[in-house]
Amino acid sequence: MPAIATLAPRLRADRVWLLLSALALACLMPLTAHAQERVVRIGYQKYGTLVLLKARGTLEPRLKALGYRVTWSEFPSGPPLLEALNAGAVDLGSAGETPPIFAQAASDALTYVAHEPAAPRGEAILVRKDGPIRSVADLKGRKVALNKGSNVHYLLVRALEKAGLQLSDISVAYLAPADARAAFERGAVDAWAIWDPYFAAAEAGTGARILADGSDLVPNHQFYLAARDFTAKQGPALDAVLAAIGEVDAWARENTDAVAQELAPSVGIPAPILAVALRRQTYGIRPLDADVVAGQQKIADTFHGLGLIPKAISIADAVRKPGS
Repeated sequence: MPAIATLAPRLRADRVWLLLSALALACLMPLTAHAQERVVRIGYQKYGTLVLLKARGTLEPRLKALGYRVTWSEFPSGPPLLEALNAGAVDLGSAGETPPIFAQAASDALTYVAHEPAAPRGEAILVRKDGPIRSVADLKGRKVALNKGSNVHYLLVRALEKAGLQLSDISVAYLAPADARAAFERGAVDAWAIWDPYFAAAEAGTGARILADGSDLVPNHQFYLAARDFTAKQGPALDAVLAAIGEVDAWARENTDAVAQELAPSVGIPAPILAVALRRQTYGIRPLDADVVAGQQKIADTFHGLGLIPKAISIADAVRKPGS
């Protein structure tokens, strides 16, 4: 401060105060700007629209204009992603039909903010090509692998129901996709309920036969979910993310081969196989309507009746209200 001390006798006290205030403000400005910066924390999986959004980099400038930056966290599947959302570790992510139901049964922290159209052919129950199982009814007494709490959990329940069976009529092995494939290939399980792109990879790599896919059984929606607090307080940022997803959706719908080439390195599946999965996918993000909410409620009620979730839940209570 020697320069200010030298000037002080020649300045009126109010001018000294203004100079000191200006210096202090200049020092604090970087800290203040950093403190005002807000963050949108997005959870994504290796496959899907969110990983494309991350790769294309179109969300960052859109959010920067609103005073936000973005952080990205990768998850192996929907259930752990939504556990992180419930725990406050991410603000937004996507998952299939079943993970949000398990998550809502554990906490009221999430909201449904949008969904993609039904894609029933994007998940299936697979059996070995030359094996003895020819119908879902043949699964009685057999062991079926699946990822607990994933979309295919409900697919299996519905397929068994249609065949006149219950979950108790089979043995279920709860395995993550990589472990389930290994068990399937060595014959430790008789069937495997799995979703794309692992489904497409298994078809190509093992010669697996489709016993049943989701057609006429389940819709297989993809949902976008956000933390309830984030939805309530950061509406403009949320809307910006959803708009950016819509743009990527529109591009992906018309550029299947380009999407496959872009995703192949991160997913670890060759582009031609990914293209098979992408052709079974659907695009067109939109708000949840009454039919979609009713479909989710049916899954929730089924799982509660089977004792898979500890309490009854209301899907409508977790849906983002228009204008919020």
